[in-house]
Amino acid sequence: MQKPVQLILGASGAIGSDLARRLAARGDALVLFGRDADKLAALASELGADSVVGDATLAADVERAVQTALARHGRLDGAANCVGSVLLKPAHLTRDDEFTATLATNLHSSFWLVRAAAKAMEPGGGAIVLVSTAAASIGLANHEAIAAAKAGVEGLARSAAATYAARRIRVNCVAPGLVRSALTARITGSESALKASLALHPLGRVGEPGDVARALEFLLDPHNDFITGQVLGVDGGLGTLKTRGNA
Repeated sequence: MQKPVQLILGASGAIGSDLARRLAARGDALVLFGRDADKLAALASELGADSVVGDATLAADVERAVQTALARHGRLDGAANCVGSVLLKPAHLTRDDEFTATLATNLHSSFWLVRAAAKAMEPGGGAIVLVSTAAASIGLANHEAIAAAKAGVEGLARSAAATYAARRIRVNCVAPGLVRSALTARITGSESALKASLALHPLGRVGEPGDVARALEFLLDPHNDFITGQVLGVDGGLGTLKTRGNA
């Protein structure tokens, strides 16, 4: 049996690199995509993976990554979009360029991946996994731009799951709470901001990159081929629970 071929957008980030190491450990062939050429090259060398430097907000770059997977491995079995951003501002303070960039980074990149990967996977099916946020399903103050973008990601995942189900292409989404990474350092590095965030998460801690990567790995696994159109919360209860501490 051929080993699965997986494409990871945002592979040099905290979640993407953790996912890459998990998939490599189980023997999958990897194509790693990202903007940071040095980090990407180091990770690819570590894991014996292929790498493609590019910008996930550009449709042509994402298409090039998918075509690279086909050219080097002859197939594409799984694709994950770990590209993301954090913008915490009320709508009236959000500039046009900030909103546009938030949509491009989170929603546009996801659409480009679904479009390119679905075409590549058509002969034998596969799995596409996108990343949303708990803020897309609950009202969190100052999250208007990122909540709008990620809600679009969830709608995209559900619609694509319906479109491609007959071709055995599964499309799912993971919705994290706050995850400790370079993107969230301004929150996790501030005692007061971190305390406020901890109070919102019923399990009493923020997420780690591995928490999200394990969920992505699960949804990419061919053994879990009866799951599609789902949004899996990996958020410490943030999106669905109210306790005395976060009420």
